Amino acid sequence: MDLTFRQEAILKAVVEEFTRTAQPIGSKSLIPFLGISISSATIRNELAVLEKVGLLEKTHTSSGRVPSLKGYRYYVEHLMELSLDDSIESSLRQIFSRRHCSLEDVMAASCSILAEMTHLTSMVIEPDKSRQTLIRLSLIPVNNTQAVAVVVTSTGQTEHRLFHFSQDLSIEDLKECTDLLNQELEGTPIDQLVDKFEKIRPTLAANVSRHEVLFEAFISAFLGFATHESKVYGRANMLAQPEFADAAKLKTLMQVLENESLFHEWTGMPGNVCVQINQRNELIQIGDCSVVSAKFETGTNEQGQLMVVGPSRMPYAQVIALMDYMSEQIEKMFGPRLEGVQDEQKSEQEET
Repeated sequence: MDLTFRQEAILKAVVEEFTRTAQPIGSKSLIPFLGISISSATIRNELAVLEKVGLLEKTHTSSGRVPSLKGYRYYVEHLMELSLDDSIESSLRQIFSRRHCSLEDVMAASCSILAEMTHLTSMVIEPDKSRQTLIRLSLIPVNNTQAVAVVVTSTGQTEHRLFHFSQDLSIEDLKECTDLLNQELEGTPIDQLVDKFEKIRPTLAANVSRHEVLFEAFISAFLGFATHESKVYGRANMLAQPEFADAAKLKTLMQVLENESLFHEWTGMPGNVCVQINQRNELIQIGDCSVVSAKFETGTNEQGQLMVVGPSRMPYAQVIALMDYMSEQIEKMFGPRLEGVQDEQKSEQEET
């Protein structure tokens, strides 16, 4: 579709003003935002042309116009300008410059910031932890009958399980168990740990009394790495969006957000940043709903994904700029330069 420079300027102004105000846009209200000398009558004519080609729609309750789904897509593909406000980028830089943060903490902070800054709902789908390797196991006594089993992986991610034991399991037993397991299992891919653990079980039984309790605690922690986990932030933000004022529509959206497997299916889509504007059956069922997703890598063949869910009237330029920056920073912290990170984490664990 070929639009003139003036038509593109008008469409861009309509999309951005409607995104900001949620009110249909008339010709007079556009004049201050166009940056070109143009009469209200000429704007009306161009609005009519944009409506005719399906990029704008006219509402029944107003003489103004709103973007169509086709109009939003044209805006995203051709017109939006990505940029981060200097103050926002400065705040984000401080967050991502913090050392000794786990991947889980960084993902949680990223999603929380996304929800807060966009006033929409955000989600993170964690990378497949089973492809990571084991860095260290720890057993931390809590009291005479409880301890915490901690598993640390090559990306700094952790799983921990509280378990109970009888008083005849001594601190020396706990230490001997962890020393033996670290000696045998360090560097093992997470998805091979359970099988390898089974192979060394006789050695564990010969050296540690009540090894069954310890065995079950670590197996439980290992299995915590077996699935992609997803976490949702900012559900309440949807209550402030006029598009979801209808209770039935809001309920449907909440049900979709609870369907973790649905979002996991979307992780295989091509491209780093993907914008879906009412393009999937689940979104069409809700109506007037968009999802923006950005992938990030945390190691060889390990991909996670940030997502923002909201109405089609979404500030795409801001959302995509934020997600681009965040996914890039996550990759800088946990991506290709992983061997040095592993050595540093291992050194820190040994010191403690």
